Amino acid sequence: MKKNILITGCSTGIGLCVAKGLKERGYRVFASARKQHDVEMLREAGFEDALQLDLDDSQSIKTAVKRVFEKTDGELSALFNNGAYGQAGAVEDLTRDTLRANFETNVFGTHELTTLILPSMRKQGYGRIIQNSSVLGFISLPYRGSYNATKHALEGLTDTMRLELTNTNINISIIEPGPITSHFRKNAFASYQRNIDKENSAHREIYDAMERRLTKEGPAAPFTLPPEAVLKKVIHALENDKPKNRYYVTFPTYLFGTLKRILSFSMMDKVLLRVSRGEQK
Repeated sequence: MKKNILITGCSTGIGLCVAKGLKERGYRVFASARKQHDVEMLREAGFEDALQLDLDDSQSIKTAVKRVFEKTDGELSALFNNGAYGQAGAVEDLTRDTLRANFETNVFGTHELTTLILPSMRKQGYGRIIQNSSVLGFISLPYRGSYNATKHALEGLTDTMRLELTNTNINISIIEPGPITSHFRKNAFASYQRNIDKENSAHREIYDAMERRLTKEGPAAPFTLPPEAVLKKVIHALENDKPKNRYYVTFPTYLFGTLKRILSFSMMDKVLLRVSRGEQK
């Protein structure tokens, strides 16, 4: 079995860490990034197969897949869908366009890329697909409504696809990180500034606290782990004979996963509101 993989969102953080880690393990890594200057950075870092891939652009996705298949004779053993961004803000402050843009990147682009890769995996008779979701793919925290919704949607599509791939040798797994050291908060703050009208919002005072959290230097949440924690789970999903359907990463993910199973809906809401109020201090 060939060891080649396409990874989205490799400019920083989890994507870059996983790309480096798998390259060191002997994988041929097709590391992709949205911006061309990040692609050049990847090539300078030793990823000669780095390529541009913008999840918001269907033509960019199709071109990237074509280039990968040209270099692999039409075969790809694995896909790691990592590219995504967070859109902060209260649900009532999200415009239709803002919500749509977050779904274009986090769900629609990822879905399109996956469906373009699947026929080759069916033809070759094997494959691994790994979706990078979040603890917010199975719980919801206030002021993250758009991101919550995209990750819930991604998990719904993935769970359905897993059922539809039964009796194939194509395995699909979901990784659910909690707080990981990355540029995620920095990028989320930028999208918040672009798209949320703070001055005319009923949530203005809460936004002040949210801005402090998003711009805080260093980890903004307890139990934050480095991206190598995700790499470990990706390796298991790629190389184990029986990959798991879901991989939790960080203590908060395990905690919330357990609480969701044992608490009533109303009690779970109280826990989540308490966490949110703690963030607002």
